[in-house]
Amino acid sequence: MDTEAQPTTERDRSSRHDPVAVEDRSRFALVARITQRITHGIPGGRISLSLLVCLLFLLVLNAFVVQPFQIPSGSMENGLRIGDRVLVNKLAYRFGAQPRRGDVVVFDGTGYFGNSDYVKRVVGVGGDHVVCCDKEGRIRVNGRSVDESAFLYPGDSPSTVDFDVAVPEGTLFVLGDHRSVSSDSRDHLGSPGGGMIPVSDVIGRADWVVWPYGHLTRLARPGAYAPVPDAEGAHG
Repeated sequence: MDTEAQPTTERDRSSRHDPVAVEDRSRFALVARITQRITHGIPGGRISLSLLVCLLFLLVLNAFVVQPFQIPSGSMENGLRIGDRVLVNKLAYRFGAQPRRGDVVVFDGTGYFGNSDYVKRVVGVGGDHVVCCDKEGRIRVNGRSVDESAFLYPGDSPSTVDFDVAVPEGTLFVLGDHRSVSSDSRDHLGSPGGGMIPVSDVIGRADWVVWPYGHLTRLARPGAYAPVPDAEGAHG
């Protein structure tokens, strides 16, 4: 009896189907059919589909993460030159972080500077008191003089225009590094918004010069503004 039972048991085992394996095969077949249908009408088939996926990925990256911008003028020389392409970090201020003094930012100047995007350096943030100039011709922020010589265009003074401004909360006071040719917050003090840029209009922080290759540079925040006290500790 034992010798006759074994073959029957073996036949029973071989006739069973593994439900997991069947399900996996069904899913694979479904994916294959969907892929065939998608690629059937696309010239080049799967290669074109891969390129399309890459394009969609780049579009999403450009919209939400990083975006390249070309520098159109010399207002930020020598750090940024005409024709340079910078990568702007669009997530830099998305999760509670705020622009800081010394950051190079790209913003939408519509209604404030003009109908375009601009790149400038943040000199004052909300609550700051920004004055030009001290006895040595330096800009003062919250009572502290700032040595900007490390990034100012050679031969430029910090400003040839006197100003004394209080930066409203939620806005920025911005200047170009090439002060003698830069149209910035100084030139729009009498315009709507008083020359201040709403933080909500900041597109992102310029972090890298990526083109031309010879100009490849990381745009680090300079230490010149580090000694500036918070607005609460400012002395007129």
